[in-house]
Amino acid sequence: MSALEDFRAATRDWLDEYCPPGARAGGGGNRDDQRLWRERLIEKGWSAPAWPTEYGGGGLDNEQYMVLIQELRRVRAGVPFGGMGLSLIGPTLLELGTEDQKQRHIPPIVRGEVNWCQGYSEPGSGSDLASLSTRAVDNGDHFVINGQKIWTSGAQFADWMFALVRTDPDVPKHEGISFVLLTMDQPGVTVKPIRLISGSSPFCETFFDDAIAKKDDLVGELNKGWTIGKRLLQFERGSMASLVGGAAVREAGPTLEGRAKAYAGEREGRIADDALRARIVEHNINDRAYRLTQRRTVEEARDGRTPGPATSIFKMYGTELQQDKSSLLVEMRGTQGLGWEGDSFDASELGDTRTFLANRAASIYSGSNEIQRNIIAKRVLGLPD
Repeated sequence: MSALEDFRAATRDWLDEYCPPGARAGGGGNRDDQRLWRERLIEKGWSAPAWPTEYGGGGLDNEQYMVLIQELRRVRAGVPFGGMGLSLIGPTLLELGTEDQKQRHIPPIVRGEVNWCQGYSEPGSGSDLASLSTRAVDNGDHFVINGQKIWTSGAQFADWMFALVRTDPDVPKHEGISFVLLTMDQPGVTVKPIRLISGSSPFCETFFDDAIAKKDDLVGELNKGWTIGKRLLQFERGSMASLVGGAAVREAGPTLEGRAKAYAGEREGRIADDALRARIVEHNINDRAYRLTQRRTVEEARDGRTPGPATSIFKMYGTELQQDKSSLLVEMRGTQGLGWEGDSFDASELGDTRTFLANRAASIYSGSNEIQRNIIAKRVLGLPD
């Protein structure tokens, strides 16, 4: 038996013994079981499976990480951790932060003790992010920050923010930006949620009035934050966590085909509507090709590092697949796909309608798909400006 097979067997035994029934799909969502599951994952290091063990992670390589995800799906259990701490600022600090920053910030992220938000976009600086104007003025052992950020996901629940701020207004715009960390629970920070068409408020406006960021929480060099900010976006668009997760074998469950048969009818074991059947086949082929590409990328990244500009491919194409699937789920239902509320619609129909509306923004936030195509053209394909 190979070392990887040994790891799979040990992982399977551990999950069978220690994953409580209430932490698995169909287990009733018992809160005590879910709390116990969190505690056990943290103790095992599997809240951040691929992070170094010295900061509380599991120290798994990419192949082991894929096995873990496959085995979690086998027992229909999830990892009750996520957010920008694990997916964005954590990997950035592990790669580019000081040892002091790693020691102070990484273990609380691994333990799920803090929530993070991102301070990038501003009302006049979205796609042209480098034109940002939020100022951070040097004041001895800290910076004093004034300005505004927008579309700050989860800011109303966040304990910390990582932000790009202007520390030198007299140099070219890319050269006068710094990357800082600051606490949200301070008098100089005001958060106002933004209500969206989907009915939710995942985004916020965030205002800084003499807010404080300590010098110890300057990541990288002063005025060199643009490089840090770009690297973080690569984690956002194609982190090893998302690549490994996408590359792993997916758990069996409700399929597009099954739902289409329920709403559009079935003929000789196939979806009755020929056009809908063709669209679903095309979507499934594209989705499979996308995930195989993710798998290849994982296998090529032997050092565990997130790929560079190629991550824009995953962000762009993954977004379009996501929007295509949500459109299919709504359209195949006919008038039942138009439900917003009321007893004539079930929870699945209402949920898919809201998801369809929410996904309209997916090709805009985190860098619009048009911007991603420019990055791919210039940085991946090497085409001239």
